[in-house]
Order: sequence, then C-alpha cells, then structure tokens
Amino acid sequence: MLLSLPAPSRFRWWIVLLLFVITVFNYIDRSAIAYAVPAISAQFHLAPSAMGVILGAFGLGYFVTTLIGGVAIDRWGTRIVLLIAALVWSIAIGSTAFAVGSLSLLAARAGLGLAEGPNFSAMSKALAEWLPARERATAMACVLVAVPAALALGGPLLTAILGVAGWRLMFGILSLLVLVWIPFWLWLFRDSPAASPYVNAAEGRVISGNDTAKRTPDHAFRWRDIGLVLANRTLAANTFAFFVFGYSLFFFMNWLPTFLENHYHLSIHNVGLFSFLPWSFAAVLLFACGPFSDFLLRKTGSLRIARSYLLIISQLGAALAVIPVVLSGNSTVAILFISLAVGLNMSTNAVYFAAGVDVARRQAGTALGIMDAGLAVAAFVAPSLTGYVVSLTGSFSAAFWLLGALSLSSAIIVAVFHRPDTDRLAEV
Repeated sequence: MLLSLPAPSRFRWWIVLLLFVITVFNYIDRSAIAYAVPAISAQFHLAPSAMGVILGAFGLGYFVTTLIGGVAIDRWGTRIVLLIAALVWSIAIGSTAFAVGSLSLLAARAGLGLAEGPNFSAMSKALAEWLPARERATAMACVLVAVPAALALGGPLLTAILGVAGWRLMFGILSLLVLVWIPFWLWLFRDSPAASPYVNAAEGRVISGNDTAKRTPDHAFRWRDIGLVLANRTLAANTFAFFVFGYSLFFFMNWLPTFLENHYHLSIHNVGLFSFLPWSFAAVLLFACGPFSDFLLRKTGSLRIARSYLLIISQLGAALAVIPVVLSGNSTVAILFISLAVGLNMSTNAVYFAAGVDVARRQAGTALGIMDAGLAVAAFVAPSLTGYVVSLTGSFSAAFWLLGALSLSSAIIVAVFHRPDTDRLAEV
C-alpha cells in the first residue's frame, strides 16, 4: 500500500504578504507629508522652494542606504537589517510630529530616507530565497503593486486623519503602525526557508528543487563589474529611463495634493478622494504589465519587443498625457489625464527590473543597485526642482511641461539605445 506524501505547505506566500504590508507602510509613510504641505508651509512660513528641499531631503538619505543596503543584507541577513530599518523609520516618521521648523523637518525627512532605503533590496533578497524561479515574477508583482496601492489608499486615509486630528497626530499614528508590523516579522520570517518551522519538507523541495539559480554558486563582487555595467548602452538607457520613472513618481507623490488644493481649490477631503483614482489605476496597470511582458517574451522571443517597446509606449503615453493637464482648466479633465500619466509611468515598474536582469544576469546586483541609485537621485531632484519652479513661476504649468519633456526624452533614449537582445553581458 502506497502512503500519500504530505502536500506542500504554502507558507512562502505569507512571506510575500509580510513584504507587501511593509511596502505599503513604506510608501504611505514617505508620501504622508505631501498631504500636509499646505498646513506645514503655512505654520512655518515656508515657500514652495523651501518645502521642495525638505521633501527632497528624503532622497539624500535614500541614496546612501540604497547603495549600501544590499551589502548590509548580504552581510547580516534580511531579517535583522529590515528589522533595524523599520525601527529607525518608525522613529523618523514619529519625529516629524515634533518638528519646530525647517531644519527639524529636513532632518526627519532625511532620516526617513535613510531608514527606508534597504526595503527593496530586502524584498529582492527575500523573494530570491523564498520563491522558486517560476514564481518570482508573480511574487515581485504582488509586492510591487503595494506602491500604487499604498498611494491610492493613503490619499483618503491620510486626509481623513488630517481633517480630524491635524498633521502632527497623523505622523504619530503612522509611527505606531510600523511598530505593529515588527512582531509579525520576528515571528514569521527567517532568512532561509529551511530555518522556518512553518515550511514542511514538501514545500522546501518546491522552493529549492529544479531551480538552477539556487544551485549555481554565488559570484563574489568584482570592481570591474561596475565598469561593465556603466559602459553597457542598454543598462545606461534603462537607468536613465528609471530615473525619469522615479522623477514622475516623486513629482506626483509629493506635489499632486498641493496642486489639486491650490489650483482647483479643493478641500483636503476632496484632495484625498481625487488622489485615489491615479494610483488605483496605476496599481491595475502595474499588476497587468509584468505578466504581459513575460507573455510577449514567450510569444516573440524578443527582449526588444517584450521590454523596450513597453518602456517606449509607457513613457511616450505619459508625456502626451501631461499636455491636457496644462492646457485644460477643468479639474475632471486634469485628474483623468493625470491618472493616465501616472498609470502609464507606473505600469512598467517591474519591466525595468526584468530588463536589468536580462542583460546583466551575473552582474544583476550591481546593475539594479546603480538603477536604484538613479531612482534615489530622482527622489531628491523631483520635489526640490518642482518647488523651485513653482516659486519662480507662481504656478505648476512649467513643472508639468518639464515632466512631459523628461518622459519624452526617456522614450527617445530607450528607442535608440535600449537593445537587450544584443547587449547582454557575458556571465563569466
């Protein structure tokens, strides 16, 4: 008589859920200040240019730990690094509630950037350890969709708290939410599935079996990899396009609420409701675009079609969508085309990561680290430059034109230089 073997447990998807939740907190926390900009600016008498520098300070801290976060995770493990990061960002977001002026706001914002920098390196490392190769793209999409989902939910939620309790209490509440996540992380997560009491032997075989990536020994970091990555035209184009992606993300994340409130004289409650549409639309497109890119690759065998063409279409569409926002004085038209711009820009988030791995499989860590550094630069440049432009011109029109021009330049750069089929780096 044959004995039936136990079915594989599915605990790895609880790990995906943990990463999804902390990424939701990550983006709600970093975007919360955007809804408080009018109140904070009025209380501390800050011009848009000064407020832009405060918003951009997040990018300075983020840049540092984006570069070193992966190294720290490889050295000490995902569990301890993300634990420390969550504790520090709880303190940083909470300290915003006690700000007494521009310097304390700037310090709190930079501290939040420092603390949140390792999040996506931790996510990538955890998914690599906990998911078999055939499930990683799906898992990555499940976690990355937390970005627009957080921004969609954050609008109504944060403006409701602001309307009732004010901006200081809002930051205090957000600080406590991160602390609620930490016990679940310590309880459920281990750096290796083999160390988890909730993963049975069958699931362990699912995670590690028939996965050549897990059987291939890790390569040590080589300094010449940096030169190889920087000299590759496709990776350079990918990094520039990801910078523009980040510029658009941080432009809308930091300044959309102020634009809606000042330009269309919306109440803070309506600002939250109007902000829901762009980010929820982006969540749908992002979740669909990753699998669609893989579908195109299976059907055509062409990375140019599956990766580059999607990047071109998304950035070109985002550039065109900006035009009616500037030319129309109607709030409904504006929010519809802002939704289109945000959705198209966000849709290819996973495609940038996939293209980096396609071209630099052996040097993927270096390639994605440099790409993420471009995003961190955008996190500083977008809010700071937008604040300066608004102070200089007295409106958001020039800032939107600049955003559209950058998106157009991204589409052109990708069209000319993004050739992932022919630019693959040697795996030696």
